[in-house]
Amino acid sequence: MEIQTDTQSEHSKKPQKFYQVLYVQVIAAIVLGILLGHFYPDVGTSLKPLGDAFIKLVKMIIAPVIFLTVVTGISGMTHMTSVGRVAGKAMLYFLTFSTLALIVGMTVANLVQPGKGLNIDPATLKTDKITEYAEKAHDASIVDFLMNILPTTLASPLTSGDILQVLFVAVLFGLSLASIGEKGKPIIDFLNHLTAPIFHLVGMLMKFAPIGAFGAMAFTIGKYGIDSIGNLFMLILTFYFTALLFVLVILGAVARYNGFSIIDLIRYIKDELWLVLGTSSSEAALPSLMRKMEKAGCEKSVVGLVVPTGYSFNLDGTNIYMTMAALFIAQACNIDLNLQDQILLLLVAMISSKGAAGVTGAGFITLAATLSVVPAVPVAGMALILGIDRFMSECRALTNFVGNACATIVVARWDNALNKEQLDRTLKKHQSIPQD
Repeated sequence: MEIQTDTQSEHSKKPQKFYQVLYVQVIAAIVLGILLGHFYPDVGTSLKPLGDAFIKLVKMIIAPVIFLTVVTGISGMTHMTSVGRVAGKAMLYFLTFSTLALIVGMTVANLVQPGKGLNIDPATLKTDKITEYAEKAHDASIVDFLMNILPTTLASPLTSGDILQVLFVAVLFGLSLASIGEKGKPIIDFLNHLTAPIFHLVGMLMKFAPIGAFGAMAFTIGKYGIDSIGNLFMLILTFYFTALLFVLVILGAVARYNGFSIIDLIRYIKDELWLVLGTSSSEAALPSLMRKMEKAGCEKSVVGLVVPTGYSFNLDGTNIYMTMAALFIAQACNIDLNLQDQILLLLVAMISSKGAAGVTGAGFITLAATLSVVPAVPVAGMALILGIDRFMSECRALTNFVGNACATIVVARWDNALNKEQLDRTLKKHQSIPQD
């Protein structure tokens, strides 16, 4: 099982049985969840706690994983300027590819026009359900977002679970440990030893992944039903196609330029991708992604900075969704957006996507924030896609996840913090079905 700890994999050389492989278990759980939710929707809906419980279990361990990875990584750096350099390169990467994702979403939406022909009158749309998202979007200013990075106390991020607050405290604590030299060595040794049981716990929790995926998928299909896709199927299909195009072409090109294959990377993290698909939450696979990026040859300090930050700032899938959904609403309501309107939409989306970063339901919230500033497209039009948003969230999460894995390797290479031989060996090893 790839997500299990290193100790387990080292001590267990015999090949796994087919049914023991994690991604096989998760696939089976997803299929069973879909069937149960479709044929017994009431039973499927009642299984929501299974998915919620698994995600809560994983979120329980996210803060310690990030804290330990970042602190032990930074405290081992010989030059403190390395932290700022890595962070700067990561933000440059995030800004570049987030913008590309927005442009790709807008381009495909203009070419395919998935909303054309629906002829919806915005006045007939019910806006009650949209109010909650609009209020959150109103509060999600960039200033508020930056202020929320600052924790109440030094320990509060470890209990609240806010990823950026944990990252902020971990960076400061890591820098402090590195600055005091030999006095900090006992603490660094203790934290390094603590890392082993924490990641072993991650492996233990991942055994419950199939149960979580089963419950989450049964709930989704049971509550929303496959029939709810209806005439919005074209939008879903276009979105999934665009996300795949972005991953294979754009991320594929940057991966090839940096000496690895995006297909090999996807194979390497396939366990996590199936988990993300089953739970609609990329956070469910965050701890194991950090571990795998280290095993692939990325230095711990880079992994600790890039992966958690990317979960808030490198949302390629969410950005594709934003521009595509906005244009879909305009097309469905027969609103003709000229080039100037679309450029304004793009610019506003670039800003709003950073303001609501890290907020639960960020995809819908950032869309609400964008439409509230662009008067040409009615916010009420979000009611059109509210019913199918759950079916699109999986694709958003998958694209975001692959984007962050790719970003980690690229930034590590830019900063000479990548063991290229180890990366090649690790990715090639996973071109076939794993037997570790």
